[in-house]
Amino acid sequence: MKHNFGAGPCILPQDVFKDAAKAVIDFNGLSLLEVSHRSRDLIKVMEEAQSLVKKALNVPEGYSVLFLQGGASLGFTISALNMMRDSKSAGYINTGTWAKGAINEAKAVGIDVNVFANSEDTNFNYIPKDFVVPSDVDFIHYTSNNTIFGTQFQYVVNTDLPLICDMSSDIFSKKIDVSKFDIIYAGAQKNLGPAGATLFIVKEEVLGKSTSSFMPKYLNLKNHVDKDSMLNTPPVFSIYTSMLNLRNLIENGGVDAAAARNEAKASMLYNEVDSNPLFKSAVQGIDRSKMNATFLLTNDSLKDQFDAMWNDAGIIGLKGHRSVGGYRASMYNALSIESVKILTEVMNEFTRKNG
Repeated sequence: MKHNFGAGPCILPQDVFKDAAKAVIDFNGLSLLEVSHRSRDLIKVMEEAQSLVKKALNVPEGYSVLFLQGGASLGFTISALNMMRDSKSAGYINTGTWAKGAINEAKAVGIDVNVFANSEDTNFNYIPKDFVVPSDVDFIHYTSNNTIFGTQFQYVVNTDLPLICDMSSDIFSKKIDVSKFDIIYAGAQKNLGPAGATLFIVKEEVLGKSTSSFMPKYLNLKNHVDKDSMLNTPPVFSIYTSMLNLRNLIENGGVDAAAARNEAKASMLYNEVDSNPLFKSAVQGIDRSKMNATFLLTNDSLKDQFDAMWNDAGIIGLKGHRSVGGYRASMYNALSIESVKILTEVMNEFTRKNG
């Protein structure tokens, strides 16, 4: 058995994999991969996927759900373009690689970016605090969970301005108040489904108000809402598998139950890191991510031995990102607590062998 702690693409429930695989072979007489997206069968898939997003996150009236392409990386540009207003300025919080990417793309489309909070001074190992949110910009943007560095916002940034959030790596892992946001976007490949689709949850009243002189048809969210997320051929397999996964999520207690399971997994691993003298956390306190736990050895000369032990235990994807080093255990919704237990047992045995 393999225990997949990889940061993405995500682990999904085995039943979801099986049902998606069946549909590739036979989806009402054809392969899912060859069915026209204009057919009633595929329209029903899109409608159910959108409906399940709304149900899982309790999305209020006045919001549209879209499944687009381009990943969160294109979402950086889409969100900035659609929320640009007269001042052509925005406030961004810089908490790591993906937040920095969003900042750079906003600048590229002509937005004057005010980075009003930044944790780069210590290689992004904390979430900035005690910052003042600007009031003279068009919108505020932040990244809720930082997969590379292992930090996570445990609250919603408080502002009266329009609020955008990249929730790629923690959406559906905990309860959120969608009404506090104007645009939420998230690549599918963490807790939602396979890579290929990008989820957008958009407050309809913000659509069509951009002052940007650069607005290609595909990047205008209003065009996608007007066409029910079918402006062009959508990423059918990713959306279908996301639909299956959302069904599974809701059948197993929904987001609240997933949050409780994620809390238990994170607590188990962080307790081992904190109590084990041969390991230390790369992030301290409340800023620790429940999705991506980053930790280091206290004695780097033992690296080869520890690597051999976790590989022998069937653990994969544990190597840390080069920006941080050490190890990163990604614990998305579908990862079982049994897999986390195996990892902590390996860590404990490793320390026992080394005194």
